Amino acid sequence: MRVKICGITNREDALLAVKLNTDAIGLVFYGASPRNVANLDVAREIALAVGPFVTVVGLVVNPELDFMGELLNRVPLHVLQFHGDENAAFCEQFDRPYIKAVRMKEGVDVLEQMGQFPGASGFLLDAYKKGVPGGTGECFDWARVPRDPPKPLVLAGGLSPANVASAIKSVKPYGIDVSGGVEASPGKKDKAKIEAFIENAKVE
Repeated sequence: MRVKICGITNREDALLAVKLNTDAIGLVFYGASPRNVANLDVAREIALAVGPFVTVVGLVVNPELDFMGELLNRVPLHVLQFHGDENAAFCEQFDRPYIKAVRMKEGVDVLEQMGQFPGASGFLLDAYKKGVPGGTGECFDWARVPRDPPKPLVLAGGLSPANVASAIKSVKPYGIDVSGGVEASPGKKDKAKIEAFIENAKVE
């Protein structure tokens, strides 16, 4: 099982996640988030610290084009993760593989959403909370995840060391994404929680 530890804000937590066998780290570039990495020099330092075989994902929410240009010029991101109202044309102009987040609002048709982004490398399914584009810390009904989707699905939303194994067994996703579930406080990771999360995720 592929694991992404999102909301990394400092080099120490990035190196800790890598040491504990994560597959990817996520850097948040969204001003309203407590995990926002506002200083792109810090983001660059984190991205370069994890080594060549760990995927560095940049999370953005309805970003301005000028900001995207500066971000990609300064921070060596492997994958972009779009959490806003971006359309396919917007997402596909940056010469990077990308993931599109689908917020699991009641009645949303995941397969229809996926059809709108044929160029996406995968889709991240997250809990819906009005006005909050991600990082809700809440689960959604995993029975709503489509079986045999046409693209890889990453499961997010309220995952923790306690429920990750059952989530994987239920959904059988391509990968899983966690942020708040492995933190000591917003933006600061907890070693024991990361260790337990990855161990439970990769137990199968």
